[in-house]
Amino acid sequence: MEQLEKKLQVQNLRISFKTAAGKVQAVRGITFDLYKGETLAIVGESGSGKSVTSKAILGIQAANALTEGGEILYDGMDLLQIDEQDFCRLRGDRLAMIFQDPLSSLNPIMRVGKQLTEAMLLKSRMRKNNSRTAFRERTHLLEQTMQTRFPERRDLARQMEQYRKMETALGAAEKASTDARQALARILPLLERLCFLKEKNADTAGMPEKILDYAGHARHEDALSEADLQDLRSALDGAGKTPDIRPLLERMQAILDRKPTREALLKRSCPSFTESDEAAFRADAQAGIEAAMERFAKARKEAVSVLESGLEALKSGGIEAVRPHVASMSGAVARCIDPIDPVRDSRACTFAGSLKKFLRTYEDGVRHNAGRQVRYEREMKKAERRQAQGKTWTVPAPSIIDLEQVRANMTGLIEAMIQHLNTPQKMTGAEKTEAVLSAIHESALGMVANMTPWEARERALRLMEEVGISEPEKRYKQYPFEFSGGMRQRIVIAIALAADPDVLICDEPTTALDVTIQAQILELINRLKEERHLSIIFITHDLGVVANMADRIAVMYAGQIVEYGTSEEIFYSPAHPYTWALLSSMPDLDTKERLEAIPGTPPNMIYPPKGDAFAERNRYAMQIDFEQQPPRFQITPTHWAATWLLHEDAPKVEMPESVRHRIEKMKARMEMPSRAATDCQIQTSDKSSFGKCSTVRPAKEGQA
Repeated sequence: MEQLEKKLQVQNLRISFKTAAGKVQAVRGITFDLYKGETLAIVGESGSGKSVTSKAILGIQAANALTEGGEILYDGMDLLQIDEQDFCRLRGDRLAMIFQDPLSSLNPIMRVGKQLTEAMLLKSRMRKNNSRTAFRERTHLLEQTMQTRFPERRDLARQMEQYRKMETALGAAEKASTDARQALARILPLLERLCFLKEKNADTAGMPEKILDYAGHARHEDALSEADLQDLRSALDGAGKTPDIRPLLERMQAILDRKPTREALLKRSCPSFTESDEAAFRADAQAGIEAAMERFAKARKEAVSVLESGLEALKSGGIEAVRPHVASMSGAVARCIDPIDPVRDSRACTFAGSLKKFLRTYEDGVRHNAGRQVRYEREMKKAERRQAQGKTWTVPAPSIIDLEQVRANMTGLIEAMIQHLNTPQKMTGAEKTEAVLSAIHESALGMVANMTPWEARERALRLMEEVGISEPEKRYKQYPFEFSGGMRQRIVIAIALAADPDVLICDEPTTALDVTIQAQILELINRLKEERHLSIIFITHDLGVVANMADRIAVMYAGQIVEYGTSEEIFYSPAHPYTWALLSSMPDLDTKERLEAIPGTPPNMIYPPKGDAFAERNRYAMQIDFEQQPPRFQITPTHWAATWLLHEDAPKVEMPESVRHRIEKMKARMEMPSRAATDCQIQTSDKSSFGKCSTVRPAKEGQA
């Protein structure tokens, strides 16, 4: 897992809400990482903090929300510190979300086609400008890197200018070729349909005009030539018969099958930049990047030394003692950041800002804690007098800053930074060079990606087909109320995918749908993840929903993650009583006995429990569960649980027999011969022999 690219990092996130009754602690110090191309499922009962976490990632928290600590790191930014303007660049572009109720996500009086294309057209110009800026910055940084390695070379500026012109011309040629071939791909099914209608002597009105419209956009040397267009017009006239169209259809399919190579596009768009020129440029770029990697590796070692000095001062003398070290620590970490790195080091980029944020929080607490406590005590006395008079009076809890918690947060930040800098860099010079040049090429493509209304419409139709909406041209003109619930959710998914996001957050997207449609939507999300290499956070209260789609699962209860592991570990080796409760409440095809339920309700998070939040509802709770919060007990490198049952001195407690029986049954099915496995898949898919689960509750209350 360490070798995968981290797309999103949530570190010690704490979020509360101001209410008249007091401060509701909704999220209490959760930490997780989202890796590229994986699905992370966050599972828990309503009120556990799942949706609050997702909204914090998108910056759409409620007005009374208080972010009391933590970091959300994405692409070199802390999402808890950026402003609304920066969030607007990210939302719907690189970060997208699918909400629970599709009808509330759509405008009821706007056609779905308009809703699909509106964001595309608005984002197109901004993306083009951002790509142009990124192209200039990346090529400039690459030139500086090469000049540092070869200070005596006078031809590098000319070489880089040639490379810029080549990438710009190649990007334009690739965009034109791709657009023309996409238009050609739209023609083929229409010609097939036209042949079918002509064979049946059916009405073909309007189809020739539509085909010729696409043909006009498909005119390109990699798609349709002028001769092809002339043949197509002749075949589509009133006298055209099916035998006239079939050979043309086969010829167009052959054209579409011949994909233009990068070498051909380069030779055509920039003949002066030869393959030998490109090879020489790549060699110089790699030499410069490898030299830079050596410099930054040395800087990382120096930064670790500076950080260790600051950490020692913090542990021995507190925050006041570490103040003189803040500037040196921030500067040392900043010198470790390679600006040309295509994947920004989020932890290093946000270190200085996080350090200053903790200092500001500490200063605020030192300055105002005493006054806030005095005001609270004064209000409490007033409330006691009014209560004595028979009046009801509620005093909200004071917003006292826990100075020891701030110190602990700062300690954790520095320790994590030291561990991060000590982690060996696994990317080779050749791999990094390829990544840098690929990023430059993507920026060059973005500079010419000026989307027209016609292109936006075509992209919307392709997206509708991709998410499984039949007759997209007809559906394009309809209103949301004309769709079923499942079809509306497909439209919402298409809108979320319109900008090719990096991270897709699914906030209970199947809750409002029936079981059959749920399965279709889950299968669709799974397929899109594989095809588009998406990173997905899937939020649900239904553990059975994520059985066959999650790579890793975080089980949340009362604002904390109580168990975390791979999908197989959570389903086959659960360790927390709450996870046992979730599994034991899930129906399957073979279960006939009554499902178990959790007595009681989740705790009041205005006054969180002192110990384990699940203790009051846990039949296996011990005395220590009511007194101290359990730490994380590591079970495997990828699996941990926060329960005192895993302590070496705890009594041996076995998981419930109903859960054990289901696990054994599932393992037996997995070991069956292929025929039996096939029969099993017909009845129930993979780990979902656990079935679908509703909101969970384990067995009777009591203590072990």
